[in-house]
Amino acid sequence: MRKDLILNFRAIPWTSVPFLAVLGLAFMVTSLTYGQVSPEEHKKHHPGQAGTGNAGPAGKNPGMMGGGKGGGMGGMMGGGKDSGMDVMMERMGAPKPKELYPKLMDLPDLPMEERAVIVQEAHQRMMEGAKLLATGLDELTNTVPTDDFAAMQVATAKMREGLAQFESGLAAHRAIDEGKAPRNVALQWFKREMHLLPPAGAKPTGVRLWGMTPFHTGVMVLLSVFAAAMIAMYFFKMRRASALLDKLITDESANEGASTTKVSPSTSLPSDSLTEPEHPATSKDSNKSATVADCCNDSEETCPSDEELTDRPDISAGLLPIRKKKLCRLRVARINQETPDVKTFRLVACHGSGIPFNYLPGQFLTLTLPVGEKPIRRSYTISSSPTQGYYCEISVKREEYGAGSRYLHDELKVGDTIEVQAPSGKFIFTGKEADSIVLIAGGVGITPMMSVTRALTDMVWNGDIYFIVACHDPEHFIFESELKRLQEQHENLHVFVAMSRIEEERDGYRKGRLSRDLLAEWVPEIASRRIHICGPVAMMDAAKKMLLKLKVPMESIHTENFGGEQKPQVRAKERAKAAGTDIAETGGTVTFSKSAKSTQFQVDETVLEASERVDVDIDYSCRVGSCGVCVVKLLSGKVSMEVEDGLEPEDKETGMILACQAKSSGNVSVEA
Repeated sequence: MRKDLILNFRAIPWTSVPFLAVLGLAFMVTSLTYGQVSPEEHKKHHPGQAGTGNAGPAGKNPGMMGGGKGGGMGGMMGGGKDSGMDVMMERMGAPKPKELYPKLMDLPDLPMEERAVIVQEAHQRMMEGAKLLATGLDELTNTVPTDDFAAMQVATAKMREGLAQFESGLAAHRAIDEGKAPRNVALQWFKREMHLLPPAGAKPTGVRLWGMTPFHTGVMVLLSVFAAAMIAMYFFKMRRASALLDKLITDESANEGASTTKVSPSTSLPSDSLTEPEHPATSKDSNKSATVADCCNDSEETCPSDEELTDRPDISAGLLPIRKKKLCRLRVARINQETPDVKTFRLVACHGSGIPFNYLPGQFLTLTLPVGEKPIRRSYTISSSPTQGYYCEISVKREEYGAGSRYLHDELKVGDTIEVQAPSGKFIFTGKEADSIVLIAGGVGITPMMSVTRALTDMVWNGDIYFIVACHDPEHFIFESELKRLQEQHENLHVFVAMSRIEEERDGYRKGRLSRDLLAEWVPEIASRRIHICGPVAMMDAAKKMLLKLKVPMESIHTENFGGEQKPQVRAKERAKAAGTDIAETGGTVTFSKSAKSTQFQVDETVLEASERVDVDIDYSCRVGSCGVCVVKLLSGKVSMEVEDGLEPEDKETGMILACQAKSSGNVSVEA
């Protein structure tokens, strides 16, 4: 039986809830109506009771709804003193009803003659009330010494009745004298009975809104906010459910279409059509180029599946959707020497199909490199176009003191496999953000600009692309030949180059450093365009100053920082020196729970820098808050972060922070 009821309840559509509520209310009102019994019907069922409402021959038990002078509810609105309702109210300890109120309902249109009658009746009621009050007080005074509690109760009842009569007469006087509408008089009476009015003679204190105290106002505001939050949550859940349903339908349709689609080797496959055929391993040596085994099985996490697509927007219908961050192994398929100190590494899937993730132009990969006793992680911007579904490329400059870049240049060979974390980063341009783009690149900072240019030209984007390069000489001009070819093929691509170490202008290259005059000459109406800058920190700072002088709004300038150029200890010393202090502790303490170590923060020091001082191991890569490798859990305290790009929404909800950005002047504890 109970199960059937539950099923029936679930079957009721929610749109019928208002109808059910109205139906229930009508049933209650109908029940109350039929529950009222007339005096004649009452006599039939109770023949032993008199018509006056007194039960039995003695007439000592007043009937609950019996008739008196005026009878029943009529007594409450102006009937006699012996009505059944009056007796019932008296039994409950409440004052008798005020019979003057029905006459006052005609105010302020009541004739003067009737007003005089009301004044006389009100005065008479006040006199009777005062007399009854005095009588009750005398009786109470006489019965207190005798300990006659029943008599005391009768005396107090008389006092309450007298006070009620006096107040009703007084209210009638005020209504006549002040000309107030009866509803206002009733409202004042209700507030007084509910203790919502201040004591007589007291002046209201504090701020009042709509006559309510701050406490009552606060309660009403909280209830309103709560109701609004519940409504917002309902609509949010409905929208989310609808989006998930649409996504499931789309994925199902795509999977059905993929099963019947034939793709040529030169065509980029959609991500949902990528299959991963099982290939037997031909060799255990992963450094052999002939290895075709699925190397993702050797990584810490499995490759992302088709169901793990995020909701980030696609560049167009032809590009691949973005997958969540996962660790996978890729194989080095080719290494190109771009300039004397820059190499491009082409990475492909180990199993020979499409790469197990997708990306947006301008994002970067995070690589796990087997350097030293413990592997290190480094982030490198992708230089290839995301329209190529079978490979991705990174272009890396060899730094003399860079452990990651030295390993890639000196040790990594074609056929080796390397573990990567799927792309991330927000320094992107897909063609939807603006109708034109200015790309200013310095040195190896050309890599994200090349990814953007390759993607836009692959899609035949029709907006203007102004590609500005600042380098030393033609020998260090990365992607020189490809940019020339693309410029010849696409009339909306405009390439300009400034070289600081050439003796004279040649091949269209301008002599000297990049300047404000060159920017104004090369890019018409530059103040109205979106601008991306990437390169050494000094170069980016100089370029931003030039653009600001050219009236370019700050919000139109976007930069990608490769990280600090100094060691953390050197930066800490320089910050302390600039502050006019030694390398002093600031008073705040950071505790590393897993390592059981703690130290005090130095001037403007991050959690990552503090961990390095006390030999606590926290993974990192970019050190600028973009890659998300240094994510740790904040256990207690508060921190501030200038950049939070590396944090996913779910990371923020669970209390994760970026160690390379987190700073604090108080005590904090992190899980490291």
